[in-house]
Amino acid sequence: MNTKKINKVLIANRGEIAVRIIRTLRRLHIESVAVFADNDAEALHRRLADEAYPLGNGTLKDTYLNIQKIIDAALDAGADAIHPGYGFLSENPEFVEACAANNLIFIGPNADTMRLMGNKIAARQLAIDNGIPVTFGITGDTSQILAQADVLPYPVLIKAAAGGGGKGMHIVNCKEDLKEELERASREAANYFGDGTVFVEQYLEKPRHIEVQILADHHGNVIHLHERECTIQRRYQKIIEESPSPTLNDEKRQQLLDTALKLCKTIGYKNAGTVEFIVDQDLNYYFLEMNTRIQVEHPVTEMRTGIDIVEEQIRIARGKEMGWTQDLIQAQGHAIELRIYAENPENGFLPTPGKVTAYHEPQVRGARVDSSIDGTCTISEAYDPMIAKLSCHSKTRQAAIETAQHALKEFIIQGLTTNKAYLWEVIKNEDFVENKIDTSFCATHQETLLKALNESRNNLNVNDIAASFLLFDFFKKRIENHTENVWEEIGYWRFHSQFTIDVEGQKIPVHINRTGNKKLEGCMNGKPFTAEFIAYNKPQLKIMLNGRTEVIYCSVNEEQKTIVNFHGLNFSCFRTDQLNDTLDYSRKNETNDKSTLISPMPGKVVKINVKEGDEVQKGTVMIVVEAMKMENNITATAKAKVKRILVAENEMVDNKKQLIELI
Repeated sequence: MNTKKINKVLIANRGEIAVRIIRTLRRLHIESVAVFADNDAEALHRRLADEAYPLGNGTLKDTYLNIQKIIDAALDAGADAIHPGYGFLSENPEFVEACAANNLIFIGPNADTMRLMGNKIAARQLAIDNGIPVTFGITGDTSQILAQADVLPYPVLIKAAAGGGGKGMHIVNCKEDLKEELERASREAANYFGDGTVFVEQYLEKPRHIEVQILADHHGNVIHLHERECTIQRRYQKIIEESPSPTLNDEKRQQLLDTALKLCKTIGYKNAGTVEFIVDQDLNYYFLEMNTRIQVEHPVTEMRTGIDIVEEQIRIARGKEMGWTQDLIQAQGHAIELRIYAENPENGFLPTPGKVTAYHEPQVRGARVDSSIDGTCTISEAYDPMIAKLSCHSKTRQAAIETAQHALKEFIIQGLTTNKAYLWEVIKNEDFVENKIDTSFCATHQETLLKALNESRNNLNVNDIAASFLLFDFFKKRIENHTENVWEEIGYWRFHSQFTIDVEGQKIPVHINRTGNKKLEGCMNGKPFTAEFIAYNKPQLKIMLNGRTEVIYCSVNEEQKTIVNFHGLNFSCFRTDQLNDTLDYSRKNETNDKSTLISPMPGKVVKINVKEGDEVQKGTVMIVVEAMKMENNITATAKAKVKRILVAENEMVDNKKQLIELI
């Protein structure tokens, strides 16, 4: 294969992966071209790229999944190549063929290989033909699968034939639920991958999920970059990955690596790819799928090996030999990655799109952040809820976990709910530390993890949080009044020396005794306190609190409440005598009315299962709302009758919209 020039690359993606690719291109002195939908006009990937081309408005099919628009942008920009990232068009063989037809280099495998391995049904058969173990499964359309419902070894797992990343995956525990879950999985698969084909396979109890990173060039060289363990998952999607796997012994590790290499050599694979396996409690392994693209979790491999996988992808796409041979790969230490999502672990991991009011990345040795944002912005309900990835590397697994714990506390995201504090509880959980894990870890430990999260919050002194808020609230006046002497003014406090601070619903009575010299003194809950301003670098505030130095982070949300990050945890605070005049607080508790169903998040109504006059039971799925590419069931909380349906299918709703009224 002749060497090709690549001087300009269009990234057919968005978010953190687009940002990550741009940074490697910049280091290689290759120009970058971004594409963006209208709601990404201010996105980080657009701002970082050398050039950017609009994709317009509309659904994913109108923008990031529109092959012709992507190709046109690349041609208009004079790009030599396209990097697809992961998701979207990254495993679409028609996109690869469109690139070739327009003399654009696709940075990835060829269309035939992608078509073969991108379909899980075909990939399973290939594995079987080559003596690679797979779990029991059946394929076909929905009617064909339902015809075999009696022979399935429940529980079973429904998967999207053309997909990955947990989209379209559902566990079915009995035959009676199979039809509904097949339809739901097919809808999700069609929406995210453009192909609603699904298949069913045996669901192993307490399995591990382990994958092998592969690189292969056009000169016959195929190497592995060792394995990653991806067992910690929620909603069938990975949230924590690490390398090396703490599960495998040396013998099984080598077998797994050799099997992955065998598969790639058999199909003549080229570029970066990942072969995924499920491993049972006896360390028997079974082929799951091959992802013909770069993986979300590739940073843990890069941190252990020192290899820039995107750089190698570009090198291979140019037709050059890889810069590495197997004997040169030296994986060092242990790396762990944590995916930070805009979601609420205390509410079934439902997405929480909204405005980010403060953002600060940790500055910790051994920590790497891959992020889609760099400051205040809005996280859209139209896309996957992942905001960032935190990857940490150290000599041992325990040291990597400790680095991650430290970095998580310094990672500040305010304005919307994230899973950051939840991840912190997971990696300090005793079972995780001792590697007593399986893919159901989050489900089986949910109560324990949420209890630990509440205990971590309750162990902090609420008076300290209130005092931190108070100092910030006073400091804000300095900015608003544009004066340097506000600390010497007493007029503001003369008539407001006694008031109450609300910290997450706890009412803290405050009495101010003295102000001045950048210091507040008084009593909280009857206990004396002193709070002194030291420095402010938005959103970071350094203070002296009762004689000790504290670093806190503060921002004001859309309800004009102050979010205080204290010791790594966010707390909503406000003075009860300073409520926001623009909000109707009398309506704040309406969602507690069991007869009124409100959408739990902004999204699109994709299915209405009831009609006016229907009787429903507790748990009846009445409406399905899609948000951040996942379907969320709106269920009845008790036996009732449908009085009114206030939305229609395909209607966009926010989290204040009443969907249905029950009687």
